[in-house]
Amino acid sequence: MNAPSTLSAPHNPGMDEDTFEQFAEQLTRYVRERLIPAEAEVIANDRIPDEIVNEMRDMGLFGLSVPEEYGGAGLNMTQYARVVNIMAYAAPAYRSIFSINVGMFASALKNGATEAQKAEWYPQIAEGKIACFGLTEPGSGSDSAAMATTAVPDPDGNGWILNGTKRYITNAPHADVALIMARTSKEALPKNAHVSAFLVPMDTPGVSTGSPDKKMGQSGSHISDIMLDDVRVPGDALLGGETGKGFRFAMQSLDNGRISVGAAATGYARRALDSAMRYANERKAFGEPIANFQLIQQMLADSEIEIYAAEAMMKDVTARADAGENILVKAAAFKVFASEMCGRVVDRVVQVYGGAGYLAEYDAERFFRDARIYRIYEGTTQILQLQIAKHLLREWKDS
Repeated sequence: MNAPSTLSAPHNPGMDEDTFEQFAEQLTRYVRERLIPAEAEVIANDRIPDEIVNEMRDMGLFGLSVPEEYGGAGLNMTQYARVVNIMAYAAPAYRSIFSINVGMFASALKNGATEAQKAEWYPQIAEGKIACFGLTEPGSGSDSAAMATTAVPDPDGNGWILNGTKRYITNAPHADVALIMARTSKEALPKNAHVSAFLVPMDTPGVSTGSPDKKMGQSGSHISDIMLDDVRVPGDALLGGETGKGFRFAMQSLDNGRISVGAAATGYARRALDSAMRYANERKAFGEPIANFQLIQQMLADSEIEIYAAEAMMKDVTARADAGENILVKAAAFKVFASEMCGRVVDRVVQVYGGAGYLAEYDAERFFRDARIYRIYEGTTQILQLQIAKHLLREWKDS
């Protein structure tokens, strides 16, 4: 895989490298010594303890990608993915609580917000306000032409009135602000210009959320519907101050979200493999550790090979992003490979555990359930395969 030609002149230098490495080392200790021991409580109560959320705020995790001038850490993409990868070694809920802030929401502000919008929202999310991203609906996900949520001009002022329902929205039950995609044109327009984006505080009259959905895995991470019933927002809630660009802002920010999911899947696969290594050396059969058996070794080796490949992809795609390259295809490719890889690794880990891997008292069963969603959100594997192929064919025809 070719390295970006512009790496010598990074588009986004990020945090000073020595400072970042110290932070990464501190964060690794925090994950191992604080977050992992608290996993049982998170799972039992299906929520992260408030004191841990506050600790994460104090560490600056909610503002990792917010520019320094607005109170954030100003990390570049390489550093951001490293942080997600480190955090994802622990239960997925820990990453989920801040990932929308530093991934899709902050990216949408960077790509499309006015200076006034940046000045208003960057400091708030840097200090720990929780964001959510309202794209998916009961009848539409990747199909923007089917989007039913509407935004019409408010006849009583210069604002907008929003109506509709958003589904499967991460952090919605406790979010402070949502980036809501809504159609500002009844007709589907080229390049999805019928969709605009709105910054909507969750305490705005008419905004409500459903009960958190019960899920297969990822305890402590909450999703729910967002209902919008004649929600009135001012004119400056329109992201970028211009209609017809919301979907483009959303898609650009999804590159960050896909890198985040890929980095998380890679970190969680590493956690699962480490667990399998420990179990294989402790569990004995026929008088010796099962780690001595060659077919067990094959599963461990195959997992290491695939994790290493995903780690290499992560380094490459984030370096390209920091160099200013268009990473739409490569971010999608990384997300697909890493999420599918994680699924294969956790499946092998259950197999290494044997019968114990099917029991809830062992970690392997949880790893298996938690990992399944990585292949679905921020673009299913199948949607991203179509997207990758579409761009490949377009580039081939243009060449």
